[in-house]
Amino acid sequence: MEAPPSLGVPGWLDPYRANADKLIKAATADQSAWNRLAELTDTFGQRISGSDNLKRAIVWATDAMKRDGLENVHTERVMVPRWVRGQESIEMIEPPQHVLPMLGLGGSVGTPSAGVEADVMVVANGDELAKRSAEVKGKIVLFNVPYTNYGETVAYRSGGARMAAQHGAVAALVRSVGPTGLRTPHTGGMNYGDEPITRIPTAAITAEDSNRIQRLVNRGVRVRLRVKMAARFEPDVESFNVVGEIRGSEKPEEIVLVGGHFDSWDPGTGASDDGVGCMVTWEAARLMKKLNIRPKRTVRVVLFTNEENGLRGGNGYRDAHAQEAANHIFAVESDSGVFAPGRLGFSGSEAARALIADIGTLLAPLGLQDITSGGGGADIGPISTLGKVPMMAYSGDSTKYFTIHHTPADTVDRIEPQEVSRAAAALTAMIYVVADMPQALPK
Repeated sequence: MEAPPSLGVPGWLDPYRANADKLIKAATADQSAWNRLAELTDTFGQRISGSDNLKRAIVWATDAMKRDGLENVHTERVMVPRWVRGQESIEMIEPPQHVLPMLGLGGSVGTPSAGVEADVMVVANGDELAKRSAEVKGKIVLFNVPYTNYGETVAYRSGGARMAAQHGAVAALVRSVGPTGLRTPHTGGMNYGDEPITRIPTAAITAEDSNRIQRLVNRGVRVRLRVKMAARFEPDVESFNVVGEIRGSEKPEEIVLVGGHFDSWDPGTGASDDGVGCMVTWEAARLMKKLNIRPKRTVRVVLFTNEENGLRGGNGYRDAHAQEAANHIFAVESDSGVFAPGRLGFSGSEAARALIADIGTLLAPLGLQDITSGGGGADIGPISTLGKVPMMAYSGDSTKYFTIHHTPADTVDRIEPQEVSRAAAALTAMIYVVADMPQALPK
């Protein structure tokens, strides 16, 4: 079959409609993907990099891919950072004695064993911190920054400790990055940068407690906290990306890369972030194997390690496969949950976008036919940049996602089975057509 003479005529999709329909029906016929997600999160729980839980989950995933009949199933070694949370607490000493829910931020140093006790200084942003620099020394700085969106607000989680330390703070707290939940703290990564500053402990507290402290301070009430954190770094340890394939029937050297990250933060079980992303992309290969559908190109599933606190998995994959980067013709990641209403986003050339829009018409039964911009992901990004690879992402409702993101509430109970099946169906059909078209997506 020749390439379609007009990219805007969906008639060229006729040879793919039957298989795409079979894949969609198979994905939505039951809740296999949700069941596998539940098995992962129930059995192995949190999967922070370097943990025994993650090691055991990697063995399980490797065995499961083999049972699915995937080909070339193997692991690829990556050295990952090992950050240990340890015991931690925040106690309000004045005005009342009160324990606050909290989560240390990943990468933070710990406190002395007795903790750090100091008065709290509340700021709304970095500008206010700079203007009130003379007041900071010896204080615990609380960044009470209301959540707008993740991209804007996360800067205070990642860089708040560095900013506060520059002015002499002894600890930094951040209002949890996400919509207000049920007094739920959110963890996440932070960094101190390369500047020669004192590394101070840092943690997240809930939106409710941030606002409470703000109100007390506004009334002229002294607020004093004691922060105790046993956080520490241990030497890097061995971990692995998990790889499985459906080998291409005609152009096996051309690769459609799909996946999500298998590690998670430690408070919850990483169901939405990103167990479900691993499952809905893994389903593409599992269902093709089950239905005996073998596309022309290789579909490669990768469960990446260490996205949360190092990106060693994505960077390691790029380094290990640099020689075949240009052979990657499409890369798909799911790392924003599957909460309805979901959407598919694409990043690539206009010629590729036209083809993707055509393929999107096959997803009309799922209500996902309108492909937006915004394809990509942290783990597929490194190889895609190197190989100039078109990228796609599945994204769920961001408000629902970020309400439980990096919290103890990120469990499978929050995710409806039909939402998982719908995402898997859309991704599987899209991946199949791109992998089986006569010509690769234009770069």
